[in-house]
Amino acid sequence: MDKQPPISRVPLTPGRSPWYRRPLILVSTTLLCSLSCSSSDPVDGSGNGSPNGDSGEQPQGTPRFTYRLLNVYPHDSKAFTQGLIFDNGVLYEGTGLSALSTRLQGISSLRRVELETGEVLQQRLLDDRYFGEGIALVSGRIIQLTLNSNLGFLYDKDSFALQGDVTYETAGWGLTFDGNRLIMSDGTANLYFRDPATFELLSQVEVLVEGTPLHNINELEFVKGEVFANIWSTDLIARISPDTGEVLGLIDMSGLLTSREQARVDVLNGIAYDAVGDRLFVTGKFYPWLFEIELVPQP
Repeated sequence: MDKQPPISRVPLTPGRSPWYRRPLILVSTTLLCSLSCSSSDPVDGSGNGSPNGDSGEQPQGTPRFTYRLLNVYPHDSKAFTQGLIFDNGVLYEGTGLSALSTRLQGISSLRRVELETGEVLQQRLLDDRYFGEGIALVSGRIIQLTLNSNLGFLYDKDSFALQGDVTYETAGWGLTFDGNRLIMSDGTANLYFRDPATFELLSQVEVLVEGTPLHNINELEFVKGEVFANIWSTDLIARISPDTGEVLGLIDMSGLLTSREQARVDVLNGIAYDAVGDRLFVTGKFYPWLFEIELVPQP
């Protein structure tokens, strides 16, 4: 018999019911083209991402990157990945969806996952009313946002025991920690900086790419002084200055999956950084794989 991971549940707390379909905030047609018009070629045999296929001039002032695959690890294809952390040799993953949106039980969760095998070593389910979102690790505690309930949960990193909750006024999408402040996204073009002890809002910055607000900022990861952000419903990761909100670079992650795999998944989402080993990992919602990559500048 397969070993089942230990499961516990977060108690009910009043809050608004989440929706599965998030509102898509449209950017201009010109900006969409400049951001995401790229070659549809899959990853080639050398493990390199496909180069940008745009013809004509490249946008000025926004460096472009593709990637090189270093390793590929199994990932739970039933996990609707919303947040990802690497710490002390293992992954912590926050997953989403709720029974109210899918009629499926126990979809939103917090997990400890073995990198090499993808095995779920420990799991805590959110109550069915909550749509789990981004996660961050601060001083031995994991904070997990929820989508539209204006509520986040605090867990002990080791036991996953519930230690409290936090509230916020916006939707909850992505969350990361820069060593001093929590950085949060809500699906708009804004990043919110919060006190890690009180969750008090300290400041916010608008994210701009070539002077235009970049909406749909999703999962976040703090990497070497920059905020790496999935841009929802695209294969792009933005490299953002937390000080100015300027997009310092755009990473084209297209070509990770085969066409058959792509038909079975949702969107790219999930970035984790191993600061000790200087390793970068990415995955997506319902993706069967987690990828270790290195960035390659585009000419």
